[in-house]
Amino acid sequence: MPSSKCALPLTHAKTSQLLIINTQERLAKAMPKTDLDQMVKNIVKLSQAASTLEVPIILSEHYGKGLGNTLPEIAQHLPPHTKAKDKLTFSCCTAPGFEEELAENGERRQIVIVGLEAHICVLQTASGLQQWGYQVFVVGDAISSRDPYHRKNSLQRMRSGGVHITNSESVAFEWMGDANNPKFKEVSQLFR
Repeated sequence: MPSSKCALPLTHAKTSQLLIINTQERLAKAMPKTDLDQMVKNIVKLSQAASTLEVPIILSEHYGKGLGNTLPEIAQHLPPHTKAKDKLTFSCCTAPGFEEELAENGERRQIVIVGLEAHICVLQTASGLQQWGYQVFVVGDAISSRDPYHRKNSLQRMRSGGVHITNSESVAFEWMGDANNPKFKEVSQLFR
């Protein structure tokens, strides 16, 4: 008997954008060390995979004057043309110019989200993107919150709200599609 469920959606390099939210110096200092280390490591891998596979990267910072710049260990792996969009709103979707920035990358309707904080800016942005009709993927091993309970709760809320919760390695391998991808060796080595 056929299932009435839709097929599990996968990310695709030609239809994705990577959104890095608020991975800033002062905000990062408030995160649990283990979570922060895992998040940074996985954002770096995904950023490198995105650059290699020509997936556009969008970078947001929340109140840069107060929370500082994007962590240097992340920023150094971003393409040189990547400029942070400073915002005061929690959701990127309510920040002036954000919708236009997404549209600059053409018909890429899958947004892969990483960053801080899971229960505030990540969650509110995911909700806003869904309202705009985007397919939203949140990378569970590349987000964090000051309180681990808040991170866990936000993942539960987003999942129950239809956001696709994934992990960094799944995204990279979905972007490649298969081992015949000419960039397979380069990208797969990031995850060894």
